[in-house]
Parts: sequence; structure tokens; C-alpha cells
Amino acid sequence: MIENFRIRVFRAVARQLNFSRAAEELFLTQPAVTQQIKALEEELRVPLFYRTGGHISLTPGGKALLPIAERMKALSDEAVLAVAEAYGQKAGELSLGASQTIGQYLLPAFVAGFLDENPNVRITARSGNSDSILEALVAQDIQLALIEGPEQRKDIHLEPFMDDQMVLVVPTSHEWADQEINADDLRNQPLVMREFGSGSRRVVEHALSSIGLTPKELNISMELDSTEGLLSAVEAGLGVTFVSRWAVRNQLTLGSLRTSRVRGLELSRKFSIAYQAGPEPTGNVGAFREFLLTRSRELMARTKHRNRS
Repeated sequence: MIENFRIRVFRAVARQLNFSRAAEELFLTQPAVTQQIKALEEELRVPLFYRTGGHISLTPGGKALLPIAERMKALSDEAVLAVAEAYGQKAGELSLGASQTIGQYLLPAFVAGFLDENPNVRITARSGNSDSILEALVAQDIQLALIEGPEQRKDIHLEPFMDDQMVLVVPTSHEWADQEINADDLRNQPLVMREFGSGSRRVVEHALSSIGLTPKELNISMELDSTEGLLSAVEAGLGVTFVSRWAVRNQLTLGSLRTSRVRGLELSRKFSIAYQAGPEPTGNVGAFREFLLTRSRELMARTKHRNRS
């Protein structure tokens, strides 16, 4: 960042309207943030925030400064990018969001590979269920989303980039381990599921409904908001679950969990790139999209080769 540091701190506080959260965003202490705001107010000779009853809000001076501070950031980003492009490089910031399965098991390797080729790009990433990540994209809190889709929305563009297969996971000692079962067998079996809003849950419920097992007929014993939570619950004997094969591959290799097959059940899905509706993305967003499409094809090819071997 080549912009004025106090303006950067002001922008974070104005966006968060909370000194503690702004400090977390900037990786600073709260006193350091308070000191920077105080120095800026002294420099401008006007207060920028009202501080009343533990809450803060923008003064007329703060409201006037905020859009200018946003333009200063845009100009700073443009300067960094222009200098980098003069040498054929990418630079600046890229904000990503990913659903939990992708964010935990795939995104770190993709980001590392992209940064190897583009070391001057600064990437920030968040994870959550598919619904929350799409809302962040629409709100422009992130520039690119990777979700378990596709979702049907008019305000975003979705582009599949990788196939995924979900599997039924059971404890190692379970009678279903490495066996094929009927859909009816699931009716009375405790089932651990992701929370509402999860793309994984929608895929599982839709697939089970297609073979005659509606969500109301499932014996859902627990709902958790992470895939790791699901796998830990199964290891503890609290039920069985459906997760991406990417998520459980280490446990299957170690033998701490096993899989089962449900006769007639098809649980394949697509991982998708999501971005704002309109022209294809350019700049860092476009570069990451192209990188992701290329690397995911290579990864899928290697995986298929290992499976055949």
C-alpha cells in the first residue's frame, strides 16, 4: 500500500464503525488505531467520529472524507498495478470467498500456486457456507467466489471448474463399512448434517429425494457448521454423514473412517467460480480465474490417473 496510512486506518474504522474490528482487519492493536484516528483528526482540525455510549458514528466531516478515502485507495491500487504491468507482472489486491469444503481442502493449494507466479498480488480469503459467500460477492465484499453449485441467480455468473463426488462416511466398526445399502436403511440411522444454507446439504437432500427419501424422513441427529465437525462426530460414533471425497481422503488413507454406498444414489456435483454478472473479469480476478481453470483441469487429470492405477 502506498497510500497515506492514517487514511487507510480511517477507512477501516468508517467501514466497521468499531475500533476493535478495524484493528483486527488491519492487524493492529486497538490503541494504535485510536492513536492514528486522533492524529488524523488533529491534522484536519475536526472530529471524524462521534463516540457515544460505546458506539461510534461518522460526523459530517467523516462522511465528507469517506468517499475521498475510497477514491484514494482506488488510485493507490491503480498506481501499484500500473507499475507492475510495466514489467509484465500482476500486483494489487484480490479478495476471495469459498464455501467450506473448497476453502479448507482446495483453495490453499490454488492460492499458493497463483502467488508463486504472481508474488506481488496480495490475497485475502474468507470461507462460509455457499449462501453467505454469495451474499458477500453480491455485496462486493469479495471479488470472486468458489462455491458448491451451481446456484441459479441473475445477479452473478457461475462457471463450473471442477467435479466433486460426495460419499457416505461411517465409523470403521460400522456394519455398513465398505458395504452397499438400500436408501430405506438411512431412515432410522442417525445422520449428521451440515446447517441450512450449506451447498453440501442441498446436494444431499436433493439426491436422496430423487430416490424416494425426503428430508422429513431422515433421522438428523445433529447439525454442524463445518465439514471437520461432521467427520469428528462420525469418528466419535454419533452417526453417519455425507461429505466430499476431497474432505475425507486423509481419514480413509489412515483408516480412521470408512465409506459406504447407497444403491441408486448419485452424489456428484460441480464446484463453480462465481463473479459479478457482466463481462468476463479482468485484472487480478481474471488472472486467478484463468489460473484456477487450468490448474483444476490438471488436478482432475492427475486424480483420474491415480484412481485408474
